[in-house]
Amino acid sequence: MTQVDVKMRDNWSTPYKLGKPLLQPSGIPGAFDSHGVDCPFVFYHQGRFMMMYVGFDGIGYQTALAESDDLIDWRPVGTILNRKTDEGWDRVGAAGTWLLKETNELSELPVLKKVGGKYWMVYHAYPEEGYEAGPAEMGLAWSEDENLMNWHRLKNPVFSWKQGEPWERGGLYKAALIAHGGLYYMFYNAKDLTEGKWYEQTGVAMSKDMLHWTRYEGNPVIRNRAGWQSHCVADPFVAFDHGQWVLFYFGYDGVNAQEGLAVSDDLLEWYPIERPILEHGEKGELDEMHAHKPSVVRHNGVLYHFYCAVRSSRPGDPAFGLSPEFRTITAALSQPYRNSSEPKSFGE
Repeated sequence: MTQVDVKMRDNWSTPYKLGKPLLQPSGIPGAFDSHGVDCPFVFYHQGRFMMMYVGFDGIGYQTALAESDDLIDWRPVGTILNRKTDEGWDRVGAAGTWLLKETNELSELPVLKKVGGKYWMVYHAYPEEGYEAGPAEMGLAWSEDENLMNWHRLKNPVFSWKQGEPWERGGLYKAALIAHGGLYYMFYNAKDLTEGKWYEQTGVAMSKDMLHWTRYEGNPVIRNRAGWQSHCVADPFVAFDHGQWVLFYFGYDGVNAQEGLAVSDDLLEWYPIERPILEHGEKGELDEMHAHKPSVVRHNGVLYHFYCAVRSSRPGDPAFGLSPEFRTITAALSQPYRNSSEPKSFGE
């Protein structure tokens, strides 16, 4: 690793893991989060921090909000994208992954941006029942509700694998949506197959209206590489910090997922740092299997790296008997923290 790489890692290193869930599955049959919680997205709204996240109930994803005064103690608020009872491309479930923000600066409060008097969310949906079953597509939802509880979905997807290249024909995953220089940029990861041994990589598309998207001809911008990111480079989180663009993502080698980091000057050409920025844990720890799916906030000089932590399910876990994994949301910090709260779930 070069000296430049060492300096970059120091800027975004979060070695102090809380080691316990901030949100966890409810384990209540029929609840949206019965099996697990996933995909945190943290922002600031109406004088408090909020987290959008998804829950899985054995059928599909649904999307919820939690709130916090200090980024550590989280209180579930309720679901905002529920399963639909009628037909449609997003009938099975909807996984909200990003809300358009006023600023891309990592050190500023991540408040939401209105376009046309509305807040905007990007989400993805799978066509079949089950865990991420079938090729997913991207949609947009909007809200005029200042409490962010009432959302309206556009009728059709705005971005699909159907117009994509071979590396994305297996479907689309988590997206990051930012506004910069008069354009919208949507970073997304996709897989090449729907079954068997697939590979996931990350691309970007541009738009002037969030409805019509043009893929970057240099896609994928984050590619699979030998080692810890040989199978997946996925779930981008994009921000501007220390004078350059940074993209947090996770790499997966077929066994464990770990967080990575890439930097860019122009949002198109990205240079990944060689080693993981956040590694999975030791056996028995909360993230013994996976430390992945980043959402990053700097507040009062402390960097908070929220992520989905996964270990094997054990007797006593809320979702034991429902899922072979204990899939939770936790955080790692750039400074030590004490007195973290007990985990909360929507079902409590």
